[in-house]
Amino acid sequence: MAKKVQTKSTEEILWDSANKLRGSVEPSEYKHVVLSLIFLKFASDKFIRRREELIKEGQNAFLEIPEFYQAENVFYLPVESRWTYIIENAKQEDITLKVDSALKTIERTNKSLEGALPDNYFSRLGLDQSKFSALLDTINNIDTLRDEAQDIVGRVYEYFLSKFAIAEGKGKGEFYTPKSIVNLIAEMIEPYKGKIYDPSCGSGGMFVQSLKFIEKHQGNKKDISIYGQELTNTTFKLAKMNLAIRGISANLGNKAADTFADDQHKELKADYIMANPPFNLKDWRAENELTDDTRWTGYEVPPKSNANYAWILNMISKLSQNGVAGFILANGALSGGGEEYKIRKQIIENDLVEAIVILPRAMFYSTDISVTLWILNRNKTERTVEVNDGIKNYRNRKGEVLFMDLRQKGEPFEKKFIQFSENDIEYITGTYHNWQQKDFESKYTNEAEYCYSANVEEIRKKDYSLVPSKYIEFVNRDENLDYDTQMQSLQTELKDLFQQEEALKQEVANVFKSLGYEL
Repeated sequence: MAKKVQTKSTEEILWDSANKLRGSVEPSEYKHVVLSLIFLKFASDKFIRRREELIKEGQNAFLEIPEFYQAENVFYLPVESRWTYIIENAKQEDITLKVDSALKTIERTNKSLEGALPDNYFSRLGLDQSKFSALLDTINNIDTLRDEAQDIVGRVYEYFLSKFAIAEGKGKGEFYTPKSIVNLIAEMIEPYKGKIYDPSCGSGGMFVQSLKFIEKHQGNKKDISIYGQELTNTTFKLAKMNLAIRGISANLGNKAADTFADDQHKELKADYIMANPPFNLKDWRAENELTDDTRWTGYEVPPKSNANYAWILNMISKLSQNGVAGFILANGALSGGGEEYKIRKQIIENDLVEAIVILPRAMFYSTDISVTLWILNRNKTERTVEVNDGIKNYRNRKGEVLFMDLRQKGEPFEKKFIQFSENDIEYITGTYHNWQQKDFESKYTNEAEYCYSANVEEIRKKDYSLVPSKYIEFVNRDENLDYDTQMQSLQTELKDLFQQEEALKQEVANVFKSLGYEL
């Protein structure tokens, strides 16, 4: 019988090739190396295909006119920035200079890429020329247009961003939010039409998943406008590339900038906000700065300690009249004291909190703590909304908050992490949407260790704590234990272990005896 050959995916082959750069490049750097090259190959493949279409149409006179490419959402590439030119020169000593020049030329020729691509990046890294050439050869073998329905380049980007986040370990990888969490947020807040905003957009994963949500529900991507902001310049560029390869236009501000100190979207009113801001961020403001910022207007005190409540108030200030926000925060924000308590009390009394959802531990690559998904909603009144795949009949949820505990949900992946399966997400979002609907009484019930619908009076009695375990019923399984049964089971297990120990001792003794050494 012939041995079955295990074939590797495109993503795995690329990852193995990227790992060969170890030693000549820091892992924190080579994600930018690999993803920039993938972008260059993908852009070139699309350019060549469009060029061949123009030739077939007899449009040879327009082959070097950028507008004839850009009209079809294709970047125009001068000769020196085409992948064929890069591969022809892959063994040259100045290949890194040529790659830098190619990226700079593409950016200069296509205004939508302004500020997106690395600037004189490759030539500064001191890459091992042979390893770099091998990586170019690997990428050269990828047909990025082979199956556009499978979004091969998008898949590679997602795979690499997650792998790099895992490889960089605890305290890093903040630029990437695990896909299943982003998918859960999108399915819960349902960003069908309008403006989407992310105040700490990282590599743009929230935006990508929003567009996938729209496609899944037969919507039109043109109905969505995207706004974001990112502090770190390299990640800002990564986000622009990530969106560019998918043809997603977005306003990420004029530059990489601090959302608090240099808000790039001061007048924005967003219909949807999706975010995973840095947890418990310290030193986000100087002592006397931002104390009277307009984003805290209407609240008794400004946020002062870590940035958790500054993120919340920033997002509230950006919500439109019917706006909905879904964002991740550390659990400490659910019950903190001081100014956090005062702000949280006011948010609850303003009836902005719709749902509080505890996530399992080990979902994030940068931390293993359990975190919370908050859903805020400016309009919890009864209304009917027409969406792409039907009608939503919302009941009046004023004065109500849904608490959910998902710590028993999810499935393992990458050995030590947890993710939500598609079935998990369908079940969770089904519970949430059933709770929102007019006929919820026939579809929704409080469930021990999973969900509970609380009213504002209950929350007041709990001193405005938003910790789900204060509301969701938990079963004390210790009360149901049969003591004799448990002890008999333990007795049997210990007896087996002792027998195994005696057998092992005898086996070791026999080995030593055969060597002439009696124990």
